[in-house]
Amino acid sequence: MARSLVLAALLLTAGCHSASPTNQVSPLPVAPPVSAASPSKPREIVVERGTVRHENGTDVPYELGTLLVPENRRNPKSRMIGVGFARIKAPRPTGAPPVFWLPGGPGLSVLGAFTDDDAAAKNRLRSWLTFGAVGDLVVVEQRGCTRRGEMLEAMSEALPLDQPGSARAEAEAMRALAKAAVAANPDKDLSGYDIGELVADVDDLRRALGYEKISLFGGSFGSQWSFAVMRLHPETVARAVLSGVEPLNNGYDMPSHVFAALQRIANDADRNPGLAPYLPAGGVMEAVRVLRLRFAEKPAAVQAKDEAGRERTVVLGAEDLQLALQSHTQEGEQWPAFILSLYHGHYEAWAREVLEERKASKTKLIGPLVDSSLGVTAAREQKLRTDPAVEMLGTWNFESNIASAPDWPTRDMGDALREPVESPIPVVFVHGDWDTSTPVENTLDLKPYFPNGHAIVVHRAGHDGTFYQLRGEPAVKQAVYTFLETGKMENLPAELTLPVPTFEVPSFAPPARAR
Repeated sequence: MARSLVLAALLLTAGCHSASPTNQVSPLPVAPPVSAASPSKPREIVVERGTVRHENGTDVPYELGTLLVPENRRNPKSRMIGVGFARIKAPRPTGAPPVFWLPGGPGLSVLGAFTDDDAAAKNRLRSWLTFGAVGDLVVVEQRGCTRRGEMLEAMSEALPLDQPGSARAEAEAMRALAKAAVAANPDKDLSGYDIGELVADVDDLRRALGYEKISLFGGSFGSQWSFAVMRLHPETVARAVLSGVEPLNNGYDMPSHVFAALQRIANDADRNPGLAPYLPAGGVMEAVRVLRLRFAEKPAAVQAKDEAGRERTVVLGAEDLQLALQSHTQEGEQWPAFILSLYHGHYEAWAREVLEERKASKTKLIGPLVDSSLGVTAAREQKLRTDPAVEMLGTWNFESNIASAPDWPTRDMGDALREPVESPIPVVFVHGDWDTSTPVENTLDLKPYFPNGHAIVVHRAGHDGTFYQLRGEPAVKQAVYTFLETGKMENLPAELTLPVPTFEVPSFAPPARAR
């Protein structure tokens, strides 16, 4: 994923867009962090039990637990840390392996679904309850990003407002953050937060709960985590369902693949009657071309109010535009209006966003720690840097992570893990071709390595969870559940097409002569 793109980093959750549920939750206290002094041993689990009221009126029991693991398994004197998990047992035995649901990010904590009252938490829980038809569901959080253990965070420094942003400046800021984070955590072994340790956490929990085989379900980084489990412990994985697919060597997206997704969005937007009065001749992508030339010639100084209501001046340049082109596309129906607003000189909303992004803020450390352990092969880095779309999108996607990798203490997992190899594990891939965070080419390029796999390309779907991409297709959703339960792939299509969305229009009246 383009992990440097702050607005896109943590929005993917499977089922998070479903309708609001009516579940009633019996809240449980959040477990305190596990300290080195706690009486514990590896793979010990601490479990609390509660019930959640299903919308059909039944009470569904669940377990909210903490798995105790070494912070660094390569160090025999490592302190113990907690990894949060939850289990919802199937109401009746199905004979299917349990589904291990791995969240995205890195840096997405999800167990608040059992205790929080916001819409996202309720919708996530509603999605989880549907897995009972398949078998047990086990949700595993990421070490260093769990309320059942520790939340490792550090403050990033504010970036200047009086000069344009740049990928180079962001890279220097990331390097400074890495050094500050290490210095601020002398009691912690940050080298223990790599992808290999996250995989070992999954395997330790599998064994602690008594499962021989498991199935995997994940999107975005959750899919990348799943690939690592399949690579390091293939004998334990029965099958997997993965969406917003992110191969182990694709933590940084190919710019031309991202740009192709933008072109597909623009193709539909150019035919939208509501946007027509705002379009230049040549459509949305012509507006992008004009904006690139405009900001290459001269930055813009824009007035914007900060959260305290003070008027501030924000300087926006060509690289800020490169970042903006790809960080406003979580919902494809909103992106054309954003581009057309800039094209017509309305920069105020954009400036407010940049003002917020450049201020000092908390960063979840699990993201760069894991990313630096995954890294990228030299061959892919060369392709990234020479990709023709770098001219339009810049190097924001990968510059700061690659530059700061030596400053983070996690080990480089090596090309042997990163490069794809053939796997017999049955996998269903679900991928939207409007996805600008993990482009659909990720699935198309990786599918040949899974001869027992099946890919579903969903036209006009973005970086969404599996079942939201399949919205409006109950038969296909059921076929995915059937696959998780039995391994059968009948009734799984190769592609689906969502209807053209209702595109958002700019907030100002259309100019008299847009064309």
